Amino acid sequence: MRMRPTLSWTPTEDLPPGTTDPLPVADALRFGGVLLLSGAGLSTESGIPDYRGEGGSLSRHTPMTYQDFVGGEQARRRYWARSHLGWRTFGRARPNAGHRAVAAFARHGLLTGVITQNVDGLHQAAGTEGVVELHGSLERVVCLSCGAFGPRRELARRLEEANEGFAPVAAAINPDGDADLSDEQVGDFRVVPCTLCGGILKPDVVFFGEAVPAARVEHCRELVRAANCLLVLGSSLTVMSGLRFVRQAAQEGKPVLIVNRDATRGDVHAVTRVALPLGATLTTVADGLGIPVEGGAAAGTGQ
Repeated sequence: MRMRPTLSWTPTEDLPPGTTDPLPVADALRFGGVLLLSGAGLSTESGIPDYRGEGGSLSRHTPMTYQDFVGGEQARRRYWARSHLGWRTFGRARPNAGHRAVAAFARHGLLTGVITQNVDGLHQAAGTEGVVELHGSLERVVCLSCGAFGPRRELARRLEEANEGFAPVAAAINPDGDADLSDEQVGDFRVVPCTLCGGILKPDVVFFGEAVPAARVEHCRELVRAANCLLVLGSSLTVMSGLRFVRQAAQEGKPVLIVNRDATRGDVHAVTRVALPLGATLTTVADGLGIPVEGGAAAGTGQ
């Protein structure tokens, strides 16, 4: 199934204003049973830009769609050249205070689960276990012909060997790991095939215009049904992949709380939206609950 990509959202009704009081979030966590849904805004403090916030990548960059990727060799060459360069930057990203606070909440049994729309692996690097990667992970690649999976590190090594000396300077890095390069910079970048069948390799992420696997969606729906409330962190909820769980929670009479500086497509379903920076807010909440947030972290995705 292919869906038409939704890249932007404009409010069609007056939305309740955001608050600067994080107390509702602290109260929800204090009682436990919280399902957490995170978006790109949680990783901005790690140096990974988001899509739609101030200065977001969609203001200058159209992300690769599934249809374009499978539809042409030149599109795949452009994607892999840009992604290969962006992968190096992702490899230097580290979990920030927000990721570490989420890990602390999980360790203290306050969360029933974590669903992330991010593909950067930073939740896991901060120590959170059992994360559902709604849109997949940049750490894996999959062959579109034989279905075999492989580590991204191995593909990176093969691409390095096939493109010796490839080191253009990117104008920017995007939240999907794609780097902004001109066609001239991409040049004749060589794409390598699957080592098992010679098929087309794709990162194991859900591109715009591609459906989230049905089994993964149903697993997330089960997590919503089992939770007492849903806490959304750093997502505009523009795309249906995340918004559907907000709607489900609201329909089931479970409170939805959102921490995001800008208005979101889910605000109409939320009991509150806290319009504050995520790292500082979640650290403050943890402090108020007497939960220590560990400093330092292992590397995320990449080299």
